[in-house]
Amino acid sequence: MAWTKYQLFLTGLMLVTGSINTLSAKWADNFVAPGCGGSQEHSFQHPFLQAVGMFLGECFCLAAFYLLRCRAAGHPDTSMDPQQPFNPLLFLPPALCDMTGTSIMYVALNMTSASSFQMLRGAVIIFTGLFSVTFLGRRLALSQWLGILATIAGLVVVGLADLLSKHDSQHKLSEVITGDLLIIMAQIIISIQMVLEEKFVYKHSVHPLRAVGTEGLFGFVILFLLLVPMYYIPAGSFSGNPRGTLEDALDAFCQVGRQPLIALALLGNISSIAFFNFAGISVTKELSATTRMVLDSLRTIVIWALSLTLGWEAFHPLQILGFLILLTGTALYNGLHRLLLSRLSRGRPPAEEGEHERLLGGPRTAINDAS
Repeated sequence: MAWTKYQLFLTGLMLVTGSINTLSAKWADNFVAPGCGGSQEHSFQHPFLQAVGMFLGECFCLAAFYLLRCRAAGHPDTSMDPQQPFNPLLFLPPALCDMTGTSIMYVALNMTSASSFQMLRGAVIIFTGLFSVTFLGRRLALSQWLGILATIAGLVVVGLADLLSKHDSQHKLSEVITGDLLIIMAQIIISIQMVLEEKFVYKHSVHPLRAVGTEGLFGFVILFLLLVPMYYIPAGSFSGNPRGTLEDALDAFCQVGRQPLIALALLGNISSIAFFNFAGISVTKELSATTRMVLDSLRTIVIWALSLTLGWEAFHPLQILGFLILLTGTALYNGLHRLLLSRLSRGRPPAEEGEHERLLGGPRTAINDAS
């Protein structure tokens, strides 16, 4: 069946905004500017402030939900399901996981390349599968177990590529290894978030835009308040600001004032996450969860290609192998092989009922894709 212009627009929007989200965060990290009090020029490394911006972007999804609901109220024929009453505090535990995992990933992005960051986020499949068996009582199919094993193999290859790649003064080998491990650690927390959402939240049939926006609101308020104690907590080698603290928001604003392009990068990060979440949800609803998964994989290729073109990282052939193995693992876990086999045998594709909604309770890309 041919795609409509609206569906093509959604796929393009998801691919572009998802790529901008990661690249704009990495672009901000590459800027060098003086901070407050006449301090020397230094890199813009403010991961927690960037995470606050990302959650601010997710809050716009809540605004989009209420706009859609107002439109639905004025047009009774609009296909927007009525919302069941629920306690918004149900979103607090997954929001805390989202806040912690996203903050860790922003710290890791300062230490490793954008492409490795994007590829290693595929580890979420491993922990989500294991946690769903342990806590949700699910039984995984053989193809899903094979997908998990392939993902582990792909992560090993990508990690090996990082070890063998050339490293500049900005990204030393020890920092790259630490960054890669932090990304995988963050996926454990994101997997816990997904299990919590499925167990306690999505049984209430909450609209996905409302879910994203409510978690974003919790994350924004809590992390914004935490910036105050972070200003005084020493962080040693993990600190990227002259004061050596966990986060220095004042230093960040001073750097933005002296280098306006940083503000442009932050604005790109904030706006892209809102459009990316909206586009991802719409792609799942209009097309399928499999299409969303394929687009997310294409996003990795775009980020990798642009990072190489801009000279942000060096090419290593092992990354191609690692990406292909990770792509195979993702396809096996999400059942893409069944669709391909059914089309090759000229049979009718398996019923996609529920596939349009499957990812609504699944991972959203935070830097990402979340989706």
